Amino acid sequence: MDIKAPDLGVDSAEVSEIMVEVGDVIAKDDNIILLESDKASVEVPSSAAGKVTKISVAIGDQVSEGMVLIEVESADASDDTDSTAEDVTEAEQADDSNEDAPVEDDAEEEATDDAGEGASTTHALPDIGVDEAQVAEIMVSVGDTVSADESILLIESDKASVEVPAPEAGVVEKILVNAGDTVANGQDFIVIKAASTPKAKPKADTAKTEDKADKPAPKAESKSQPAPTGEPKQAPAPTSTAAPASKKLSEAEVNEKLVDVYAGPAVRKLARQLGVDITQVNGSALNDRILKEDLFAHVKKSLTTQKAAPASSSSISSGLPKLPDMSNTDIWGETEAQDLSRLQKVSIPQLNYNTLLPQVTQFDLSDITETEKLRGELKGGMKAEGIGFTILAFVVKATAYALTQHPRFNSHLSDDNTQVILRKSVNMGIAVATDDGLIVPVIKNVQDKGLKQIAIEIGELAVKARDKKLTTKDLQGASFTISSQGNLGGTAFTPLVNWPQVGILGVSEASMQPRWDAKKQSFEPRLMLPLSLSYDHRVINGADAAVFTRYIATLLADPRRILL
Repeated sequence: MDIKAPDLGVDSAEVSEIMVEVGDVIAKDDNIILLESDKASVEVPSSAAGKVTKISVAIGDQVSEGMVLIEVESADASDDTDSTAEDVTEAEQADDSNEDAPVEDDAEEEATDDAGEGASTTHALPDIGVDEAQVAEIMVSVGDTVSADESILLIESDKASVEVPAPEAGVVEKILVNAGDTVANGQDFIVIKAASTPKAKPKADTAKTEDKADKPAPKAESKSQPAPTGEPKQAPAPTSTAAPASKKLSEAEVNEKLVDVYAGPAVRKLARQLGVDITQVNGSALNDRILKEDLFAHVKKSLTTQKAAPASSSSISSGLPKLPDMSNTDIWGETEAQDLSRLQKVSIPQLNYNTLLPQVTQFDLSDITETEKLRGELKGGMKAEGIGFTILAFVVKATAYALTQHPRFNSHLSDDNTQVILRKSVNMGIAVATDDGLIVPVIKNVQDKGLKQIAIEIGELAVKARDKKLTTKDLQGASFTISSQGNLGGTAFTPLVNWPQVGILGVSEASMQPRWDAKKQSFEPRLMLPLSLSYDHRVINGADAAVFTRYIATLLADPRRILL
């Protein structure tokens, strides 16, 4: 009887492990083959009981649905299976003489099995908007039943706390990350067994089944197939072929030269994504097969070993000396250590980048008296629609327009310091203060939006930020940033440029100030808005910064200019 590959959910998968040997007696539903694709690892159960007479695949083979995996001799097939077996009945002899019957039984059993439980799927992290972030909280446990889009993981970066939703409904089988781990885009983080879905499978006719079974050319029985039981055999991945640790292999070299490493395609793909030389990883599964958990452990060990290096590196360090010993209370008095929030901790490396930027700040004032009158006329109607209409909407609109007229402020400096990369659209970062720290959600394509739409999106992003509901898309892609202190007080401040951007506009609290009117030859009270433009002096000249800031101040004084 041929035992064939069921519906795998993918076009093909690689044989990662063979769990039986010729001569083994297996029961129905015993696992016989481990298959791996770039989506999941799947153990294939036997659709019939009997004695294994032939293994038709070898480790590393690509198999697809319907391909013969092994051949078994049914326990009641014939008396040549066991010379001491009892004489078969006439009915059994009739069954043995009918060669088509086992094929039909196999098809029926296969169709029955396919209607069983849902498949287990390993899911990767979505784009988190940064190169790496820290796992702040794991909101589920193994065995929990989750629904699609239910929050299961809390990740914190230097920009925000982001809740990662469940990619599908089902039961949590395995959690591949731990609280405190540093994770990256595309990294596998959870295994979910989907809810069972009955699936009817048409019964294959005898002729078609026999033809399909004969189609794939079976390979010779593998001499190096590892056995899961009995005496352990030699691992398929000899350590003598490992590449030197100092050599970083390219993706092509990994594919071509590391074919002997005992790991499935999903593990190899993850190794390439993580930049790991897979020959240096120790496998923990049977016959030293490398699992994804082994890759994670290898990366974590490497990061732990080298943890001190980044802290002392001048590329992200402030360069400050260590604190003095404050244990002497006669000198220092009583002290108390308080932990920073996770968001504050992960923000420090990004903030340290500012020590490498030649940053300058340009200050100016904008007379927004007439603009405030216009806002007062419009805000009643906006409020009736549930829209908060603040002066920040005018600042965003005016700044976006100014950036289209002065595109150098909406750019990035290339890594080799030879080019300025101009952004064609204005994606405005809006700094929002939360209990955990400052985060910067982004309004996309502001140059194409009106004041009302900008006000709506400012309100939505502020609420999502404070409720920790921002998605990764809400936090990435900014080309310029505005930091508004609203009515918190103060006359001016120096905002820090958010690298790789080259400029940031700070807005302080507006106040009534006397301004000289040359026509009336008298002072008049005017509402003045302080502006603070910080910029990267490598890209922006001081004169250009002064012109740009004054241009924004002029637009805010008379918003009609934006419409021209």
